[in-house]
Amino acid sequence: MSEDTIDLNALAEGIREPWQRVDVVSVNDAIVRMAMAHGEFPWHHHEEDEFFLCWSGSLRIEREGEDSVSLSPGQVFVVPRGVRHRPVADEPAVAVMIERPETKQYGE
Repeated sequence: MSEDTIDLNALAEGIREPWQRVDVVSVNDAIVRMAMAHGEFPWHHHEEDEFFLCWSGSLRIEREGEDSVSLSPGQVFVVPRGVRHRPVADEPAVAVMIERPETKQYGE
């Protein structure tokens, strides 16, 4: 665990590849991660809830059989476990996720 201050804006600016997760810091039994969203991520689901915080830009969380949820900077949405979903961003956006270390990016 880092004892240094972490500049999330600088970290976000350094992400170049869409959907590449960057581990920011470990907290208790979770990892705070960042990723640039751009385009459509594949449909998937997880066996745990998935936390999304829109850091910059805008993105939407499409949910199978339900309305999409649009997120702007500073907004949070939690996808309940088992719900098929995919993040979509028409322009580059950055999201922060809080996940277990073993969480599979592409779901179960």
